[in-house]
Amino acid sequence: MTAPGLTAAVTGLGLVTAAGIGADAAWHGVTRSGPARGVRHRDELQGLSCDFMYTIDDLDAEDRLGVPAMRMMDRFSQLAVIAAREAVADAGLDTAGWDTDRVAVVIGSAHGGLPFYDEQSAVLAEKGARRVSPKLAPMTTVNSAASSVCMDLGARGPSLSVSTACSSGTVAIGTALQLLRSGACDIAIAGGAESVCSRLLISSACQMRAVSTRRDDPSTACRPFDADRDGFVVGEGAGLVVLERAEHAAARGARVRAGIAGYGASSDAYAAVAPDPEGAGIERALRTALADADMAPADVGHVNAHGTSTVMNDLIEARMLHRVLGEGPLVTSTKAMTGHALGAAGGIEAALTVLALEKQLVPPTGNLRTRDLRIPIDVVAKEARPAAFECAVKTSMGFGGHNAALVLTKSS
Repeated sequence: MTAPGLTAAVTGLGLVTAAGIGADAAWHGVTRSGPARGVRHRDELQGLSCDFMYTIDDLDAEDRLGVPAMRMMDRFSQLAVIAAREAVADAGLDTAGWDTDRVAVVIGSAHGGLPFYDEQSAVLAEKGARRVSPKLAPMTTVNSAASSVCMDLGARGPSLSVSTACSSGTVAIGTALQLLRSGACDIAIAGGAESVCSRLLISSACQMRAVSTRRDDPSTACRPFDADRDGFVVGEGAGLVVLERAEHAAARGARVRAGIAGYGASSDAYAAVAPDPEGAGIERALRTALADADMAPADVGHVNAHGTSTVMNDLIEARMLHRVLGEGPLVTSTKAMTGHALGAAGGIEAALTVLALEKQLVPPTGNLRTRDLRIPIDVVAKEARPAAFECAVKTSMGFGGHNAALVLTKSS
């Protein structure tokens, strides 16, 4: 059994995002200058104050998965399976030869198969109960992404689903780290998946005034830390990492891309949709992750922030980061290029943080034109910034007060 505090090796990345499909394409998408790509007005959202979202237009899921498999998966599960295949291939793992009982899968999602649920609700209302699909439950539950990945890869170790709103992907990776430390598995595939082009959900977000209403210029609507930010823009995607016990990765001669050294989680216990105004919950999660990694605040050179582009979240998080880490770390939010992929966001952004450590380059915060002067941190804007750093942090916050933080380290 492995000891608490052990660093897990990140050996594979799988990214399916509006910024690009595959790690290289996604990295290029988030480090380029200019407005975001992949933001589209959607017919399903016509008439809403926010009728646009980040979509993955160039993904042929049918070609990648085949029609029979697709028919048993809502889009979020499809994205998870495609990202898992990418991550496993990137890790150089031979699924025909691995010990399937020692492979865990932990995938987070905030909403699961909501589009199929919406579709079948309409069927019930218009055509009656006898026309409702018997596949509703297996396709819409949050666990269907993890179960689909397990079936696709033949993974028979612990299979868990995490649903902690917008921190789900980060919590999933932290949970996978704990499974590895406990000795329950040798390999864990972890992260998040989400696809929620749902008129019902976006209508609610509009009523909450949580989403941007810049319908005239959607590609620049999401602008984290900007003085003129007015809300997030929903995105779809999946981000998964392959984690291994360090000795397992070494024994098979794997390339180690980075390490996950620490994890912390907390609850605000404050409100259903508003974060603790002092940021006390996310601060506890970050300090716990640093202690878990045996790192000091001064060790952190980069933060991939939650940075949603909502007025209060960005301000609360920025003040917390300054309070804990000071003015040293280079901070970015990559959501301007990927959209806010809700339960998938933490998985996507953790994978991008691995790439930042590898390349010693911090992506810019897209669409940031005029930094909010109340924000006291060094937010990278306009161009990616080269930097030398050994340690990075990923922070996440979710409705209901779910907070999580990961500490990642550069591979030696």
